[in-house]
Amino acid sequence: MKKKEIVLIGAGGHARACIDVIEQDGGFRIVGLVGKNEEIGNKVYGYEVMSDDSMLLELAKRIPFALITVGQIHDPKNRINLFQRATSAGFTLASIRSPRAYVSPKASIGVGTIIMHDAMVNAGAKIGNNCIINSKALVEHDSVISDNCHISTGVLINGHVTVLSGSFVGSGSVIKNGISVGENSVVGMGSVIRLDLKAKSRWIDK
Repeated sequence: MKKKEIVLIGAGGHARACIDVIEQDGGFRIVGLVGKNEEIGNKVYGYEVMSDDSMLLELAKRIPFALITVGQIHDPKNRINLFQRATSAGFTLASIRSPRAYVSPKASIGVGTIIMHDAMVNAGAKIGNNCIINSKALVEHDSVISDNCHISTGVLINGHVTVLSGSFVGSGSVIKNGISVGENSVVGMGSVIRLDLKAKSRWIDK
Protein backbone atom coordinates (compact mmCIF):
# COMPACT_ATOMS: atom_id res chain seq x y z
CA MET A 1 0.00 0.00 0.00
CA LYS A 2 1.31 3.44 -0.95
CA LYS A 3 2.30 5.56 2.03
CA LYS A 4 0.60 8.92 2.55
CA GLU A 5 2.90 11.94 2.36
CA ILE A 6 3.17 14.11 5.44
CA VAL A 7 5.06 17.25 6.48
CA LEU A 8 5.99 17.88 10.10
CA ILE A 9 5.50 21.42 11.38
CA GLY A 10 8.16 21.90 14.03
CA ALA A 11 11.78 20.76 13.98
CA GLY A 12 12.82 20.59 17.64
CA GLY A 13 13.01 17.85 20.25
CA HIS A 14 9.34 16.85 20.08
CA ALA A 15 9.66 16.42 16.31
CA ARG A 16 12.39 13.84 16.88
CA ALA A 17 10.09 11.77 19.09
CA CYS A 18 7.27 12.11 16.54
CA ILE A 19 9.52 10.94 13.71
CA ASP A 20 10.26 7.75 15.62
CA VAL A 21 6.53 7.07 16.14
CA ILE A 22 5.62 7.87 12.51
CA GLU A 23 8.36 5.62 11.14
CA GLN A 24 7.15 2.73 13.28
CA ASP A 25 3.50 3.41 12.40
CA GLY A 26 4.47 2.92 8.75
CA GLY A 27 1.43 4.55 7.17
CA PHE A 28 3.06 7.86 6.26
CA ARG A 29 6.14 8.97 4.34
CA ILE A 30 7.74 12.05 5.87
CA VAL A 31 8.51 14.51 3.06
CA GLY A 32 10.29 17.01 5.30
CA LEU A 33 9.87 19.49 8.12
CA VAL A 34 8.88 23.10 8.62
CA GLY A 35 11.03 24.93 11.13
CA LYS A 36 12.46 28.32 11.99
CA ASN A 37 14.11 30.33 9.23
CA GLU A 38 17.56 29.65 10.67
CA GLU A 39 16.88 25.88 10.64
CA ILE A 40 16.18 25.67 6.90
CA GLY A 41 18.56 23.18 5.25
CA ASN A 42 19.24 21.31 8.50
CA LYS A 43 18.31 17.66 8.74
CA VAL A 44 16.49 15.89 11.55
CA TYR A 45 17.13 12.13 11.45
CA GLY A 46 17.73 12.49 7.72
CA TYR A 47 14.63 14.60 6.95
CA GLU A 48 15.29 18.12 5.66
CA VAL A 49 13.86 21.28 7.17
CA MET A 50 12.39 22.57 3.90
CA SER A 51 10.98 25.96 4.87
CA ASP A 52 9.64 28.13 7.63
CA ASP A 53 5.93 28.51 8.38
CA SER A 54 5.49 31.32 5.84
CA MET A 55 5.32 28.59 3.15
CA LEU A 56 2.42 26.52 4.52
CA LEU A 57 0.05 27.46 1.69
CA GLU A 58 2.56 26.41 -0.95
CA LEU A 59 3.44 23.15 0.79
CA ALA A 60 -0.24 22.22 1.18
CA LYS A 61 -0.64 22.29 -2.62
CA ARG A 62 1.61 19.23 -2.97
CA ILE A 63 1.67 17.49 0.43
CA PRO A 64 -1.75 16.35 1.69
CA PHE A 65 -1.06 15.66 5.38
CA ALA A 66 0.59 17.55 8.21
CA LEU A 67 1.24 17.08 11.92
CA ILE A 68 2.14 19.77 14.44
CA THR A 69 5.41 18.60 15.98
CA VAL A 70 6.10 21.60 18.20
CA GLY A 71 6.08 20.61 21.86
CA GLN A 72 3.85 22.10 24.53
CA ILE A 73 4.82 22.66 28.13
CA HIS A 74 3.18 25.63 29.79
CA ASP A 75 1.47 27.43 26.94
CA PRO A 76 -0.49 25.90 24.04
CA LYS A 77 -0.68 29.08 21.96
CA ASN A 78 2.04 28.16 19.47
CA ARG A 79 0.59 24.70 18.78
CA ILE A 80 -2.93 26.14 18.47
CA ASN A 81 -1.77 28.86 16.07
CA LEU A 82 0.12 26.40 13.87
CA PHE A 83 -2.78 23.92 13.89
CA GLN A 84 -5.21 26.63 12.78
CA ARG A 85 -2.85 27.89 10.09
CA ALA A 86 -2.18 24.38 8.76
CA THR A 87 -5.90 23.68 8.60
CA SER A 88 -6.57 26.99 6.83
CA ALA A 89 -3.77 26.23 4.35
CA GLY A 90 -5.59 23.07 3.28
CA PHE A 91 -3.65 20.32 5.05
CA THR A 92 -5.41 17.30 6.48
CA LEU A 93 -4.14 17.00 10.06
CA ALA A 94 -3.13 13.38 10.63
CA SER A 95 -3.90 11.31 13.71
CA ILE A 96 -0.90 9.14 14.56
CA ARG A 97 -0.81 6.13 16.87
CA SER A 98 2.33 4.27 17.80
CA PRO A 99 2.03 0.55 17.07
CA ARG A 100 3.31 0.10 20.63
CA ALA A 101 0.37 2.08 22.08
CA TYR A 102 -3.03 0.62 22.93
CA VAL A 103 -6.09 2.57 21.86
CA SER A 104 -9.41 0.88 22.54
CA PRO A 105 -11.70 0.60 19.52
CA LYS A 106 -14.32 2.08 21.85
CA ALA A 107 -12.23 5.26 22.33
CA SER A 108 -12.14 8.25 19.97
CA ILE A 109 -9.10 10.24 18.85
CA GLY A 110 -9.27 13.71 17.27
CA VAL A 111 -7.39 15.01 14.24
CA GLY A 112 -3.80 16.14 14.63
CA THR A 113 -3.36 14.08 17.80
CA ILE A 114 -0.41 11.76 18.40
CA ILE A 115 -0.44 8.77 20.75
CA MET A 116 3.17 8.02 21.66
CA HIS A 117 4.92 4.73 22.48
CA ASP A 118 3.42 2.55 25.23
CA ALA A 119 0.53 4.92 25.98
CA MET A 120 -2.89 3.43 26.74
CA VAL A 121 -6.29 4.95 25.93
CA ASN A 122 -9.06 2.79 27.33
CA ALA A 123 -12.70 2.21 26.41
CA GLY A 124 -14.97 5.22 26.24
CA ALA A 125 -12.14 7.77 26.47
CA LYS A 126 -12.39 10.77 24.16
CA ILE A 127 -9.23 12.57 23.04
CA GLY A 128 -9.67 15.90 21.24
CA ASN A 129 -7.82 17.52 18.35
CA ASN A 130 -4.15 18.56 18.36
CA CYS A 131 -3.28 16.66 21.54
CA ILE A 132 -0.14 14.86 22.69
CA ILE A 133 -0.64 11.67 24.69
CA ASN A 134 2.95 10.99 25.59
CA SER A 135 4.85 7.79 26.27
CA LYS A 136 3.44 5.48 28.97
CA ALA A 137 0.53 7.82 29.77
CA LEU A 138 -2.70 6.03 30.75
CA VAL A 139 -6.08 7.60 29.98
CA GLU A 140 -8.69 5.48 31.72
CA HIS A 141 -12.25 4.67 30.71
CA ASP A 142 -14.75 7.43 29.96
CA SER A 143 -12.28 10.28 30.49
CA VAL A 144 -12.27 13.32 28.21
CA ILE A 145 -9.12 15.12 27.08
CA SER A 146 -10.20 18.26 25.23
CA ASP A 147 -8.44 19.94 22.30
CA ASN A 148 -4.84 21.19 22.46
CA CYS A 149 -3.81 19.30 25.61
CA HIS A 150 -0.49 17.64 26.41
CA ILE A 151 -0.69 14.61 28.69
CA SER A 152 2.96 14.00 29.46
CA THR A 153 5.03 10.88 30.08
CA GLY A 154 3.80 8.41 32.68
CA VAL A 155 0.65 10.33 33.62
CA LEU A 156 -2.21 8.33 35.15
CA ILE A 157 -5.64 9.76 34.39
CA ASN A 158 -8.29 7.75 36.18
CA GLY A 159 -11.83 7.11 34.97
CA HIS A 160 -14.37 9.87 34.25
CA VAL A 161 -11.74 12.65 34.42
CA THR A 162 -12.15 15.76 32.25
CA VAL A 163 -9.10 17.78 31.19
CA LEU A 164 -10.28 20.92 29.43
CA SER A 165 -8.67 22.59 26.42
CA GLY A 166 -5.13 23.90 26.37
CA SER A 167 -4.00 22.15 29.56
CA PHE A 168 -0.66 20.50 30.32
CA VAL A 169 -0.29 17.60 32.76
CA GLY A 170 3.32 16.98 33.77
CA SER A 171 5.19 13.69 33.87
CA GLY A 172 4.24 11.15 36.50
CA SER A 173 1.14 13.01 37.69
CA VAL A 174 -1.99 11.23 38.92
CA ILE A 175 -5.51 12.61 38.54
CA LYS A 176 -8.17 11.05 40.76
CA ASN A 177 -11.34 9.50 39.36
CA GLY A 178 -14.00 12.04 38.34
CA ILE A 179 -11.85 15.18 38.66
CA SER A 180 -12.14 18.15 36.29
CA VAL A 181 -9.09 20.19 35.26
CA GLY A 182 -10.06 23.64 33.97
CA GLU A 183 -8.92 24.95 30.60
CA ASN A 184 -5.38 26.29 30.13
CA SER A 185 -4.21 24.76 33.40
CA VAL A 186 -0.74 23.45 34.22
CA VAL A 187 -0.25 20.45 36.50
CA GLY A 188 3.37 20.16 37.57
CA MET A 189 5.44 16.99 37.36
CA GLY A 190 4.60 14.30 39.92
CA SER A 191 1.46 16.00 41.24
CA VAL A 192 -1.53 14.18 42.69
CA ILE A 193 -4.82 15.93 41.86
CA ARG A 194 -7.69 15.09 44.21
CA LEU A 195 -9.80 18.26 43.81
CA ASP A 196 -11.26 19.98 40.76
CA LEU A 197 -9.03 22.71 39.31
CA LYS A 198 -10.41 26.00 37.99
CA ALA A 199 -9.41 27.42 34.61
CA LYS A 200 -5.81 28.66 34.37
CA SER A 201 -4.78 26.81 37.53
CA ARG A 202 -1.08 26.29 38.24
CA TRP A 203 -0.69 23.26 40.49
CA ILE A 204 2.70 22.09 41.70
CA ASP A 205 3.01 19.61 44.57
CA LYS A 206 5.68 20.71 47.03
